[in-house]
Amino acid sequence: MRPDRSNAPAEPSAAAPRTLLGGYVAVRSARDWLRAWAAVLVLLGPARLVVYLAGLLHSRAAYRAAERWAARLAARLIGLRIDISGLEHIDRDERYVVVSLHEGFADGLALLRLPLSLSAVARDELASFPLLGGLLVRGQHLLIHPERPIPGARTLYRDARPAIEAGDSLLLFPQGSVLGIELAFQPGAFKLARRLGRPLLPVVVTGGHRVWEHPFAPTLRLGQRMSVVVLPPVPSHEAVSRQAKIEQRMKQIALESATPPRRFDPERDGYWDDYRYEIDPAYPDLARRIAAHRRARARPHARQR
Repeated sequence: MRPDRSNAPAEPSAAAPRTLLGGYVAVRSARDWLRAWAAVLVLLGPARLVVYLAGLLHSRAAYRAAERWAARLAARLIGLRIDISGLEHIDRDERYVVVSLHEGFADGLALLRLPLSLSAVARDELASFPLLGGLLVRGQHLLIHPERPIPGARTLYRDARPAIEAGDSLLLFPQGSVLGIELAFQPGAFKLARRLGRPLLPVVVTGGHRVWEHPFAPTLRLGQRMSVVVLPPVPSHEAVSRQAKIEQRMKQIALESATPPRRFDPERDGYWDDYRYEIDPAYPDLARRIAAHRRARARPHARQR
């Protein structure tokens, strides 16, 4: 994921961060640098080997168990505390279409605390991302291209049912991006729940953007806290009709969370013109700014015709 940073201010150069993994990760102190490297070595060494060996068993259950173990280990190594509520709403024997807010890569560490076997629906570009890409491919997670909605929907519908039949719940991020809470939900996840006849499980995750700021910056912060709130499941036949109310409720909970959600500021973050997203009408000022930017960007193309 690469944002258009042409409208974003330059990052301050006062305190040069200490980087690791070729600049993917940066911390502000020598102590955090040593701790981050220790975490990286454990995750790329013994933890990665355990997940790889689980894959050789050709058992989805074993691989999912290894993923959850690795996620707990990663959270422990970086001092991440995850507060979870609402687990009583989950039937461990049910297979859901899980819809979650999304702020960054740390969200996966929090969502893997749910007592469910999860197949994630992710952008296909993540297949080439270091470490994560291999896990997604070997774990048979569902990879789609959201900027091509029709082929993406076909791929999703084709691959979703086998994952459900194999015993997994499906995890989708209906905003389709990590930009911020102002992004509107897309209807695909809600339509999928209806099509599969599986209940929709809304999950509110906040605080992940404070852990690792990629792709906006490489900053890693140790000792952070995240919140996970599981809401009551919604019957599959009500998922589409209740989308607006579900989105409103999830965002309300996020804004009231002890770990506030990420906010989208295009002047700081870039406009991400190559990515498909819309702004929630509940944020009219931001919606007008994005619309004005897109009109201005479209004018040179119109004059060239």
